[in-house]
Amino acid sequence: MSETVIVGAGPAGLAVGQALRGRGIPFQMLERERTLAPAWHRHYERLHLHTSKRFSSLPGMPFPSDLPTYPSRQHVIEYLNAYAERFELKPRFGVAVQRVGSDGAHWRILTNKTEMKASSVVLATGLNAVPVQPRWPGLEEYRGELVHSSAYLNATRFAGRRVLVVGAGNSGAEIALDLAEQGVRVDLCVRGKLHVTLRETLGLPTPLPTIVLTKLPLRLADAVAKTALRFTVGDLSSWGIEAPEYGPIRGIVERGRVPLIDVGTLARIKQGDIVVRKEIERFHADGVTFAGGRRIPYAAVILATGYRSGLERLVDRAEDLVDARGRALNGGITPRTGLYLVGYATPATGLLREIGFSARRVAEHIEKQGRRE
Repeated sequence: MSETVIVGAGPAGLAVGQALRGRGIPFQMLERERTLAPAWHRHYERLHLHTSKRFSSLPGMPFPSDLPTYPSRQHVIEYLNAYAERFELKPRFGVAVQRVGSDGAHWRILTNKTEMKASSVVLATGLNAVPVQPRWPGLEEYRGELVHSSAYLNATRFAGRRVLVVGAGNSGAEIALDLAEQGVRVDLCVRGKLHVTLRETLGLPTPLPTIVLTKLPLRLADAVAKTALRFTVGDLSSWGIEAPEYGPIRGIVERGRVPLIDVGTLARIKQGDIVVRKEIERFHADGVTFAGGRRIPYAAVILATGYRSGLERLVDRAEDLVDARGRALNGGITPRTGLYLVGYATPATGLLREIGFSARRVAEHIEKQGRRE
């Protein structure tokens, strides 16, 4: 019987493995696919970290000093491979965990290979496990190409076509930018109000002032943040982007809504290369109608509509372990003895940074639990 089983060999699983190894706690790491961090291998090619490498490394190993401030997708893959090699983290690949449950004395992990027992289980498959596809009236009638952003690699296949990107989170905004940079005629559907910030504020990577602001009272933090955004970003309503009534820091802390970090999309919007559209009202065979009645044909629609964790497929009563947005409660230390979550967060200060904190916290708790037993 393994003392601890880690489910997932992405950044969260690797960070937990490093933290456990540092405490001398035996573990096995299971990964359903055949490579480390498989999600990073599927991300679109243009992707770079939206937070600087200073705030994005895992515990015990910073990004190489010769990499750019915002490492590329390939840089991150190479970093994670080097991280696993340095800390001798060797997952069992091709082992898909199907269900995790307790028999009262141990945790039972049912996989596609066998059933395992463990004293502790760390679920590290993250928030982005299952693509979300909203439903709209008429969607079944649409005859163009409909693809989730998880399947988008680059603009090549969309050349010469009119494309709609739905969703103005970081992925949607950058995919729209990627398309525009390659000459594709692209519209961006902004489905609600959102805060937008620059990747750097007053010459500092945005996570740094955000870290400071989240330590202040919310009213004061929002006042400072709104003032900064007024001078750095300005009023975007004339381009179709409206800010919410609540402040950016309150949105992060209370709603888990991280501001869009602009990497060049705003400039393309202001130049007219990307046109912002309203919420979709319905689909047609050749395109969509937006709120307000405007109907536009599109050869392809890319859904940057997010993901969900799929935790309910792994554990019973998964809703008791997370908040309404799927984020782990209590820092990932669940009320079920020996069950932990790492990587289920949406921090504006960088997910990789938060993963490091969570991994150390969980490893410490597992160690203490072992002593008590």
